[in-house]
Amino acid sequence: MNDFDFFAGSWNVANRKLVKVLSGSDEWDEFPGYSVASRHFDGAASFDEVTFPTKGFSGLTVRVFNHETRQWSIYWASSSRGVLDTRPMVGAFEGNRGEFHGEETHEGGPVRCRFIWTVNGPDAARWEQAFSADGGQTWETNWTMDFSRA
Repeated sequence: MNDFDFFAGSWNVANRKLVKVLSGSDEWDEFPGYSVASRHFDGAASFDEVTFPTKGFSGLTVRVFNHETRQWSIYWASSSRGVLDTRPMVGAFEGNRGEFHGEETHEGGPVRCRFIWTVNGPDAARWEQAFSADGGQTWETNWTMDFSRA
């Protein structure tokens, strides 16, 4: 249940976000971010706020560990929308890699979504988001965040 303990603290974030998702585009927007994360419930919950200073918005993530299923549920909210997305990304870690799946909306329609967390030691981590328009047969990575300890 302590999978996100590594994330507690302050981080610099290098973002790469695909400009046009699920279109075959390979044009990326790169921008900085700053994140502050905290640990709760003896490691069974994690919270972070990430700020994107050049984009003019912030986001927050709430992660809660389910002791019965041994899985995490991850929820996201953005200051630009002001709504907590109640459709969780659900999954677990195996070693230093966590994989989480859920549903997203893209251009008004549903798509599968996947998060991959990779812990690269105490001072580095990577998060990736990918969408699938074909039920998970193929995936397009559309946002990466490389975290370095601040």
